[in-house]
Amino acid sequence: MVAGVSSPYYTRLEQGRDRNPSPQVLDAIGRALGLDEPAMTYMHRLAQAAQTPPRTKSLDELVSPQLQHIVEGWTDRPAVIVGRYRDVLSANALAQVLNPGFIPGRNLLFHTFLDPEGREYYLDWHEIAEGAVAGLRAAAGTTPDDPHFIELVGELSLKSDDFRQIWARQDVGARISGHKRYNNPFVGLITLDYETFTVNACPDQTLFLFHAEPGGPDEASLRLLGAIAGLDGQSDTARGNGELGDRLDP
Repeated sequence: MVAGVSSPYYTRLEQGRDRNPSPQVLDAIGRALGLDEPAMTYMHRLAQAAQTPPRTKSLDELVSPQLQHIVEGWTDRPAVIVGRYRDVLSANALAQVLNPGFIPGRNLLFHTFLDPEGREYYLDWHEIAEGAVAGLRAAAGTTPDDPHFIELVGELSLKSDDFRQIWARQDVGARISGHKRYNNPFVGLITLDYETFTVNACPDQTLFLFHAEPGGPDEASLRLLGAIAGLDGQSDTARGNGELGDRLDP
């Protein structure tokens, strides 16, 4: 009644017997249910995905060479590009020495829930875990039938009680800025602010850029991590980035 649709029609929607609700109907139902903006966006994405044929192949995620060059060229602040399912697609050397979860080829959800070092690195583990799961659900709204997504959620649900419980809450959201505290083995506690940027050419890719408060102890720690990563000079950038993964990968 609040949404202005009939009970029989709403029942058909709930049962999946009507798969083509109009955007206006979805907006009305979302308002009646008190959904916030991320949840409303997620609902619309699910409705659009329900009208497309099921996927039989996962989507490829590649970082453009130009963007890769930009990320690797940042030597004074950690920079990371992640894909729609929190796969690390690119990271500069400073990011990798800050957090081994940022090594390209790794998945941040696996690092958070299945890697014991994840709980040691992330001092605000529960907050980060909840945010990561909410972000995954929001990102999956456009491709809920992607085989990679189904496999990822299945493995995490099977191997992690924490993931399974958080996933069952069906939280939807994405953090666009904030701060993170790391227990880094080289410098100890370090707190960094971050901002996120959507890659226009590939909207499912997100650039995370970290920075420290100027003149503070965290900025000093960041400079020390840069020295450890071999970023004392601009000419060492490529060499440091290429070798760092081998030094940190278990």
